[in-house]
Amino acid sequence: QVQLVESGGGLVQAGGSLRLACAASGGTFSRNDMTWYRQAPGTQRDLVARISSSNSTSYAASVEGRFTISRDNAKNTGYLQMNNLKPEDTAVYYCTVRSYSSKFTWTDYWAQGTQVTVSS
Repeated sequence: QVQLVESGGGLVQAGGSLRLACAASGGTFSRNDMTWYRQAPGTQRDLVARISSSNSTSYAASVEGRFTISRDNAKNTGYLQMNNLKPEDTAVYYCTVRSYSSKFTWTDYWAQGTQVTVSS
């Protein structure tokens, strides 16, 4: 069982920066993939960025070059550094961790979500 606690959301002006953190407990964090999603009101939940257990990263086109996903396995924590924020980045951000029990079997754990609001 993995528990996730997010922090770092808030209100920022356009062009500003925020860093979200997702602290994990339980399981073996270093073996897990981590993904950040976001959901704005009235929209579907979208993938923002992903980092694998081997530190391979991928990003949504809308955040490429502005957001950076990273992880610190010693601290069991993942991060999403968000720079040059835009009003359209306003959403609730969720981190998830995928814990593999075998190559083809996994469980996804979700954090509670944190609000990011970017004012124009």
